[in-house]
Amino acid sequence: MTPDDQTLGGDPENPTRMDRFLGAVERFGNKLPDPFIIFVALALIVIVLSAIAAAFGASVDHPGTGEAMPVRSLLSPEGVLYILDSLIDNFVGFAPLGLVLTIMLGIGLAERVGFLGVLVRRLMLAAPAKLATIITCFVGINMNLASDAAMILLPPLAALVFKEIGRHPVTGFVAGFACAGAGFTANLMISGTDVLLSGISTEAARIIDPEALVTPVANWYFNIVSVFVLTLVGAVITDRIIAPRMKGVQAEGDIETIEEPAEAGRGLRNVGIATLVFLALLVVFVAWPGSVLRNEDGGLVPSPFLSNIVPIIFAFFITVGLTYGISVGVIRSGKDVVAKMTESIVELAPYIVLVFAAAQFIAYFNWSGLGTWLAISGADALVAIEFTGFALLVAYSCLSAILEFFITSGSAKWALESPVFVPLLMQLGYDPGFIQLPYRVADSAFNILAPTNPYIFVALGFLRRYLPKAGLGTLIALMLPYAVSFFLVWQVLLAVFYFLNLPVGPGVYPLPA
Repeated sequence: MTPDDQTLGGDPENPTRMDRFLGAVERFGNKLPDPFIIFVALALIVIVLSAIAAAFGASVDHPGTGEAMPVRSLLSPEGVLYILDSLIDNFVGFAPLGLVLTIMLGIGLAERVGFLGVLVRRLMLAAPAKLATIITCFVGINMNLASDAAMILLPPLAALVFKEIGRHPVTGFVAGFACAGAGFTANLMISGTDVLLSGISTEAARIIDPEALVTPVANWYFNIVSVFVLTLVGAVITDRIIAPRMKGVQAEGDIETIEEPAEAGRGLRNVGIATLVFLALLVVFVAWPGSVLRNEDGGLVPSPFLSNIVPIIFAFFITVGLTYGISVGVIRSGKDVVAKMTESIVELAPYIVLVFAAAQFIAYFNWSGLGTWLAISGADALVAIEFTGFALLVAYSCLSAILEFFITSGSAKWALESPVFVPLLMQLGYDPGFIQLPYRVADSAFNILAPTNPYIFVALGFLRRYLPKAGLGTLIALMLPYAVSFFLVWQVLLAVFYFLNLPVGPGVYPLPA
């Protein structure tokens, strides 16, 4: 890579094809309304479409009961009363809202007291130099525990580590940002993403089955396997593609050393002890004969343990957050705990506003019967043209990848897609917990390429500290190998789970029932 290559796609006087393409995507994405406005518009569209469909007598027979289910008009007297009566209930009763707020109270506390940042720093700096790439990719993929903050915290830390071991800092930066962004859906632990998406999936699945429940562990096995597979893929790309391109490129900037509290070591030690005690108590409580966390047959799939995993995760992060915060002196009173939790919830304000509109859209879609009508009719049409099976899942995943370039918010896209695809694919026999996966892998892989992703520009600003002439095209060119490789590898992994019918989570299998 020559110095001129640093401005790949970044010269406004001589734009490359990629630069023109990305510019067009960026301009189009910027012209789209805010997701809140999109869902308000969709709710209005559902109201109008329900009236038209009802006027034409649209109806389907429920596949389970055989009962005729006509589309109901939201502009009828009954529909207007429903809109008025349900407005508040649709919002406060939206399943993902409470789940996300709860889990973020716990994870947010652990992040705000500094525990997650210090833990990652210690892991990175303690690793042997020859394992720097593997550790960076592994930590990046698992760091979505800190939500979007992972794409801000890890890249500069990885650059620092690579610089200290004599490697090009941009190589570490690229690996950190790419794996934290493109590997967002994978994790060894249950994260806020699992909680958020499972709640939205549950709402969509209940269009067909009022008793449907998608738990946060629905994709856990798949995510665990993904961590190790993607870590290896990310390491190969970093060492075989990115590192060679950095040879001969002079890093012109510098990076500030990341400080940590003087008592950080004692805090981590105490957290380790607290974690062992917490896990020991949990194991004893679950393994105890007749435990209320087991099902009637004494098993765990399904069981109250799995359906109540969110409170357990919440309790764990509260435990480690309090332990670390008290140990390092960040938490001195109950007021400090409340302040740290409040900070984490404040960051969720845009999500809460979005949920208000998304909840109305999904509720109207459900009550009118349009969701059921579309799912059953769509499933019948797909069967008629014989477009089912794994090819359908791949096509669905590719569509999600395309939408990533225009709507950055993963929750907004899934709230938009799930009322259509979850019921439709359920009609073809797929478990709603599995239906999430083709969406998740596409959304995650191309997260680092979408110009509408605000963290792209944060990353670009950091990259310019080392490569002042770097442009958006430079960053995209560095991210492209990761995005495409992660997406393709995930499709292969999906195929393995699908054709071998391996469980992607407790009790959740890929093949149609």
